[in-house]
Amino acid sequence: MNFPGELKYSKSHEWVKMIDDTTALVGLTDFAQQELGDLVFINLPEEGDEFDADEVFADVESVKAVSDVLLPAAGTIAEINEELLDEPQQINSDPYGAWLVKVEGITGFAELMDADAYEAYIETVEE
Repeated sequence: MNFPGELKYSKSHEWVKMIDDTTALVGLTDFAQQELGDLVFINLPEEGDEFDADEVFADVESVKAVSDVLLPAAGTIAEINEELLDEPQQINSDPYGAWLVKVEGITGFAELMDADAYEAYIETVEE
């Protein structure tokens, strides 16, 4: 599994890539997409929607089940990755390139894990 060092990670298996001090991209980790299996549908929020940290902001449907996706930090949705609406399988093929949303005014991301901590966390989850 791949855990890019420049990203931050949540316990609910989302990644955060800071663009600047208050704007970030959010996506699903390699671990998450492997656990979910082949994705067939994604439901994303509307631009301008506001969310608290750990609030459900999207859901993904795989051949296995429908799963909620939590926003790992509070903020306002500035942009959604519209390509995923037609091709959710991009998350399976490139989980760190297929971001879900761009979030502005992001706060509460200090509690997220770095790559090493997330990898250690994954090991406890898999046991």
